[in-house]
Amino acid sequence: MAQPDNQSKRFFESLSGAGKSIAVLTSGGDAQGMNAAVRAVVRMGIYVGAKVYFIREGYQGMVDGGEENIKEASWESVSSMLQMGGTVIGSARCKEFRSHEGRLKAAHNLVQRGITNLCVIGGDGSLTGANLFREEWSGLLEELVQQGLIDEDAVQKYSALHIVGMVGSIDNDFCGTDMTIGTDSMPPEDGWEEKMCQKLSANRAGMKRLNIIIVAEGAIDCNNKPITTDHVKDLVVRCLGFDTRVTILGHVQRGGTPSAFDRILASRMGVEAVIALLETTANTPACVVSLCGNQAVRLPLMECVQMTQEVQKAMDEKKFEEAVKLRGRSFENNLKTYKLLAHRKLESELPHSNFNIAVLNVGAPAAGMNAAVRSAVRVGISEGHKMFAVNDGFEGFYKGQIKEIKWADVGGWTGQGGSLLGTKRTLPAKYVEKIAEQMRAHNINALLVIGGFEAYLGLMELLEARGKYDEFCVPMVMVPATVSNNVPGSDLSIGADTALNAITDTCDRIKQSASGTKRRVFIIETMGGYCGYLASVGGLAAGADAAYIYEEPFDIRDLQSNVEHLTEKMKGAIQRGLVLRNENSNENYTTDFIYQLYSEEGRGVFDCRKNVLGHMQQGGAPSPFDRNFGTKISAKAMLWLTKKMNETFRQGRVFANTEDTCCLLGMRRRALVFQPVVQLKDETDFVHRIPKEQWWLKLRPLMKILAKYKTSYDVSDSGQLEHVVRNIRPKESDPSGAM
Repeated sequence: MAQPDNQSKRFFESLSGAGKSIAVLTSGGDAQGMNAAVRAVVRMGIYVGAKVYFIREGYQGMVDGGEENIKEASWESVSSMLQMGGTVIGSARCKEFRSHEGRLKAAHNLVQRGITNLCVIGGDGSLTGANLFREEWSGLLEELVQQGLIDEDAVQKYSALHIVGMVGSIDNDFCGTDMTIGTDSMPPEDGWEEKMCQKLSANRAGMKRLNIIIVAEGAIDCNNKPITTDHVKDLVVRCLGFDTRVTILGHVQRGGTPSAFDRILASRMGVEAVIALLETTANTPACVVSLCGNQAVRLPLMECVQMTQEVQKAMDEKKFEEAVKLRGRSFENNLKTYKLLAHRKLESELPHSNFNIAVLNVGAPAAGMNAAVRSAVRVGISEGHKMFAVNDGFEGFYKGQIKEIKWADVGGWTGQGGSLLGTKRTLPAKYVEKIAEQMRAHNINALLVIGGFEAYLGLMELLEARGKYDEFCVPMVMVPATVSNNVPGSDLSIGADTALNAITDTCDRIKQSASGTKRRVFIIETMGGYCGYLASVGGLAAGADAAYIYEEPFDIRDLQSNVEHLTEKMKGAIQRGLVLRNENSNENYTTDFIYQLYSEEGRGVFDCRKNVLGHMQQGGAPSPFDRNFGTKISAKAMLWLTKKMNETFRQGRVFANTEDTCCLLGMRRRALVFQPVVQLKDETDFVHRIPKEQWWLKLRPLMKILAKYKTSYDVSDSGQLEHVVRNIRPKESDPSGAM
């Protein structure tokens, strides 16, 4: 078992929760992932030595008090919560808490239990109420003394109330955070009705038989007049005569099992919330634990609330462009990308370009590749370029399997899994002469390569071929797309989230199959080559007891320790175990070996089952996250290609031979960054096809802590208090990079 290092010792000593009490409540509407956040707060709180309490039914439970409403949580009490939607501790809006008398009752109930640390999961109204409660706290305690309900010692002992918020809202409407728990999910100008009907007619003329129109429940036009589903239906029927149906999704959007993304986001934020509470002082403002790109941050709660209120004010004043900017860069970028891809401009409105761009998929299929291709094609056409599709990767390239691809050709691609262009692992080095011939024949001025490690290697081979073939002296960019998430230069790859969802869903089903069987351990093998991302992050999302990976070497003593841990676990209320193993984690400790070891060592205590997930992790429709990420990162890549072609166009041709014209576009912490592939060589373990440093390894201690292992934990990367910044975007962050 790992021993605490110096950084971890600082954590255990200076951030000890001994003698402290933390309460967690959920308020407002339900959102998927709230339970994962509650679980993380409870287990991290207990782990650092604090007492942790559930407050049931939100603020109502805090006002009503009593053992049933404010109850001490145990480690076992949050078991089996990860896969459940909504919130099992209840979430209710409370009119009484809005009154001074209600908050006085709530303060009395907290002081009786020594609770001075509050973690609130909810929307802006819930978090605003929490901050008001904090500001009134000392005055409320004085009133309780005057009423004889508490003494002066209690006032001194519980003098400060510390609050940390986590945003749980399916609306994703809270400013200051790129993504809220539960949202893995503006007014049109005058004349929108005619434009909508024109677009529908054009689609039907292009033989598209199905049209989907999505109307937000609060949709308004630029005159603040409501736009309802019935109004849209009547308009389509009256103007076009199309058969039209209305479906109102309603609370279906709140229900269901939380995605892997929501579970991981909630778990990370829950742990961060506990750390923030332990680090807070009397002078620390109430904060919101948030996510910016792929990094946790803390933002002053009231700055976020104020920004959210300014959005509504701008809407009321019909300042819609200002409202969009106030919503933050993530929302603004999403809206811009949607408009760019959904509405085709007339030929007369398009800029004129003589540039030709080829797009191809390389490597194994990954869900979201088709969304990326669709985005590239439509952005390219919108920029005035001619787009060419290459079938079957570099192999199809040298065989001449290239053809022009139009706007309508990629209609309906977003939701389809696999690779509709076809993709192969063939590398280009042996065929550069033939590929150069095809580049010359089709006058290709830029390349977009969407794929995994083979795409990365292929791009480096084309870069090297520039010295011999001028045809490769064009801007080239790679967008990472692989379920393994093993491409250097990017924290995330298209397709990895869909694979995580497949793993998480399978683990949920497997655990459910054991609901009537006590004392059973499941051993599951995941894909990923030598990269342990799927096993590690999938283990965090599924609530695994252990995850074996190549990057963290293990031996027979570690395996024995895990068996002993599970044996001890089976003595309690939780009588099942889940163990994940990356397919190449160890050449000797195979899945069969681990299964047989666990079966033998656990004999008489638990029995074992094993499951190899295989290629089901690659298949299926892409998750909303992968569709979104693929769409936006590909759009950004195309705009970069346009810029580079214009910069390198001289004497009637594009000639780009510098390192910075052959790049990989990847998510790095908070930003999407273009990185010359030649500069990534030193970051790459080419033998095992993985980056030398991988950010997600820092999440492994969280999985172990939440599985009740004593382990080291580095808090140096925890979020620091920052301020909400508006209209300043030195680098463009992307919400799809939350994991």
